[in-house]
Amino acid sequence: MTTVGILGTIHNPELRERYHCSLSLYKDVIHEFKPDIICGEVHPQSWLRYLKDKNDRGYWGEPASEYWDLIFPLCEAQNITFVPIDWFELDVWNAFDPFNGYSSEERKELEQRDDHWFAKQMETYRFGEIPFNSNEFDSVTKQKYEWLYQVNPKAQNFRWVVRNQIMIQRVKNTVEAHPEKRILCIIGADHNYIFQEDLLKEQVELLYPLR
Repeated sequence: MTTVGILGTIHNPELRERYHCSLSLYKDVIHEFKPDIICGEVHPQSWLRYLKDKNDRGYWGEPASEYWDLIFPLCEAQNITFVPIDWFELDVWNAFDPFNGYSSEERKELEQRDDHWFAKQMETYRFGEIPFNSNEFDSVTKQKYEWLYQVNPKAQNFRWVVRNQIMIQRVKNTVEAHPEKRILCIIGADHNYIFQEDLLKEQVELLYPLR
């Protein structure tokens, strides 16, 4: 049976150090899992740009720093196949800002509530052996995105629901194309809960959290 693991990461280096989820921890977890394939939160176009020029850092800070500093070099050193699974459309992304249509005063209040949700997520770092890979983190995160859906269903459907559907489908395509392999999904930790919910329905051995 194909084995699929989920490793949720924090993209910001300062936050990784503050909350004890350094790249060295991620590296150890990846080594323990022993993946044949890594499905990473990288846009396919960014991956192609990287293959042509390994100094090309893409756009909007994408891919995240853990790919440049850890995952890409690790895949090359250990001959791990990398599959980019992210999805977004740059030309229309800003049109789906979740706080569009609100007054400046309302936006400020919504941004403060969003910051409050983020703080609640960060408070869960003590749970589990891998910070932000826990039921406690996933529960708060799911509530956060349910709130965002209430704020702006159209934006949330585009930026979160559809995006995750496409990302997960790319994982499913990888599972179908590579039976009996060990496939590790490395994604921003916010995606953990939705990946777990969907991939539990598949005929795979799903491992999450990885410790």
